[in-house]
Amino acid sequence: MTDKANEKAEKDEISDFLKLFYALDSKTRLNIIQSLFENEKHISEIAREQSISVPVAAKHVNILEDANLVTRNIYGKTHVLQLNNKDVARSLDVLAPIKTVEIKKGTNLLDILKDVVIIETKKLRGKEHVISTNGDKGFFIYEIDGQFCDQTVQNCVFRKDTTVVWKKLEPVAKLRLNIKVKDQ
Repeated sequence: MTDKANEKAEKDEISDFLKLFYALDSKTRLNIIQSLFENEKHISEIAREQSISVPVAAKHVNILEDANLVTRNIYGKTHVLQLNNKDVARSLDVLAPIKTVEIKKGTNLLDILKDVVIIETKKLRGKEHVISTNGDKGFFIYEIDGQFCDQTVQNCVFRKDTTVVWKKLEPVAKLRLNIKVKDQ
């Protein structure tokens, strides 16, 4: 990547970061997101649920769309909204620190990680697996240029400029049940 391309990418990330925080900086928008977790909804239904006018609901939805948290499907004059589940979780990726690393061609990801973070590895079936990053234990995966990679960190070798996103798998709530037990 050229310096100008890197600069543009950094500006785009900052812009996405600001859009995300602006979108989440409203109780109404957070309530809309929570409502859309249950099911897709018409914009007028969201307005009724939130006790706001349709134009005000539309303004909130536009902000959520701009932050890629909500998608809109248009059927004639009907606008149906749904949560962009993939991007809701992914939007938190903007909080990850960014480090630029210069390496020799042919360097593997394990060696790169050892240079930029404190990792703990464990050998399983003859392969070294990262079990902790900066003291944070868990199961880690990574993406290369936006695509998940199924290679071990030792076998992932770099021959060209690329972006790696190192991720810890975290449990994300998909459903919350309030269980009420009745006495006979």
